[in-house]
Amino acid sequence: QVIGSELAIKWADGSEDYLPLEALRRACPCAACQGEVDVMGHLHRGPPPKLTPNSYQLVRLAPVGAYGLQPVWGDGHNTGLFTFDNLRRLARARDASASGQDVSQA
Repeated sequence: QVIGSELAIKWADGSEDYLPLEALRRACPCAACQGEVDVMGHLHRGPPPKLTPNSYQLVRLAPVGAYGLQPVWGDGHNTGLFTFDNLRRLARARDASASGQDVSQA
C-alpha cells in the first residue's frame, strides 16, 4: 500500500517496513536499470535511465506468483521485478543506514 511517498509493506510475521518510492525506483533490478551480465561474467550497462518526477509515482503494483511484486511507474517503466527477499533487504539496509549501522550487515 502506498502511503504518501512510501510503499508500506506488512509482512506475514506482523512486522512492517516503509520504503520511499524514489529509493525503490532507483533500486529497480531490471537489466535496463542495473545492467546485464553476459556469459563471460561482464556487466554491460546502457545509459542511465532519465528519471523525472513521474518516474517515482507508483501507478500499479502487481503480484508475481507467491514471490514478488512488479511495479508500474508513472513514466511507463514496468520491467522490474522485486522479490519479497529483495524488498526486505532494501528495507533492512535503509533501516541500518538510518541508524548508523554497517549496511553490509543488514
